[in-house]
Amino acid sequence: MSHAIVSLRSYLLVFAGLLVLLGATVGASFLELGIWALPAAMAIACAKALLVAAFFMHLHQENSLVRLVACAGLFWLGIMVMLAMSDVLTRL
Repeated sequence: MSHAIVSLRSYLLVFAGLLVLLGATVGASFLELGIWALPAAMAIACAKALLVAAFFMHLHQENSLVRLVACAGLFWLGIMVMLAMSDVLTRL
C-alpha cells in the first residue's frame, strides 16, 4: 500500500488556509450578522473540515471507495443530528 509523498509546500499552504479561515471565524464573531451568523459560521467550519479531511486525512489521494465511506459517515452523522434535533424541537 503505497501513498504519494505530500510536499511540505502543500502542508504549509493548507496551514495558511486554515489560519485564514481561523481569522475569518474570529472576524465573523465580531460582526453583527443577525440571522446570517449561523450560516456564515457553518460555512467557515465546513471549509476548515474539508481542508483537514482532504489533506491531513489524505482523502484527496485515496480511491473512490474510501471517499465513499467518508461521505457515508458524514451522511450518518447528519441523520443522527437530525434525529436528535427532532427530539429537542418537540420538547420546546
